Amino acid sequence: MEFKHYSVMLDETIEELKVKPDGIYVDGTLGGGGHAYQVCSRLGGGRFIGIDQDDAAIRAAGERLQPFGDKVTIVRSNYRNMRAVLEELGIQRVDGILLDLGVSSHQLDTEDRGFSYRYDAPLDMRMDRRQGLTAKEIVNEYPEMELYRIIRDYGEDKFAKNIAKHIAKARAVKPIETTFELNEIIKAAIPAKMRKDGHPSKQTFQAIRIECNRELEVLRESLDELVELLNPGGRLCIITFHSLEDRMVKVAFKKNESPCTCPPEFPMCVCGKVSKGNVVTRKPILPSEKELEENSRSKSAKLRVFERASE
Repeated sequence: MEFKHYSVMLDETIEELKVKPDGIYVDGTLGGGGHAYQVCSRLGGGRFIGIDQDDAAIRAAGERLQPFGDKVTIVRSNYRNMRAVLEELGIQRVDGILLDLGVSSHQLDTEDRGFSYRYDAPLDMRMDRRQGLTAKEIVNEYPEMELYRIIRDYGEDKFAKNIAKHIAKARAVKPIETTFELNEIIKAAIPAKMRKDGHPSKQTFQAIRIECNRELEVLRESLDELVELLNPGGRLCIITFHSLEDRMVKVAFKKNESPCTCPPEFPMCVCGKVSKGNVVTRKPILPSEKELEENSRSKSAKLRVFERASE
């Protein structure tokens, strides 16, 4: 199946990255290479490193970026390992880093990956198919209270408690194996009159995917390090699709801009914590009306940008 190349907020992201022809840029969530292609086409003697944990993305982006030859290095890894990946390549700092934290169109549209509630497939949802934990294990083996917490926090679904209860009841009879089996259970847990706003499974599937791939944990552990990896004047652009992700990015950017921990009544800073740079986006950049019309998946996207201080 061909890898979809649709990239959310493409123009806005490339604009904010401020690509220098001789710079070094990293895309930590390479996907189909849509953002990457635009970065590479602006490079002269510069260099591009693409990181993704999905083997299908690595193949697709490799083909897409072939015209740029040895300017491009693609590594199969998770962006949480970015420092180690760069050190292996003899790179200490870079001029720009991009993360697009959404599940890719290709992952959603590849039926047997189990990301989508629209296709009947085994419950998988692994972005990196080398890992052990799958959606099936989460659905069938997590305690009911843990499922409730995940669906409530990651899915932000007001029927989380009832959905978790229905899942626990169903799996006591037989294991839940497929996306459509899970769909039916979720549907039964939500009152009919409340099902008119989109697909009833959307939020629960999102929650299970986030848990399966440890998405929030990886982001939380990586943010400060990504700022550290920037050259003076370098930029970090992050596109989020979830309120918890967006809040995490917002808080981390603010902390890196104003790290001082001194009480406000102190006449001067004595903690010695120095600002790492500045938040470029006081409010997140949102998709244009045109993009929202053309791609419904961009609806919840938010772009935030941080610029490393000049030393």
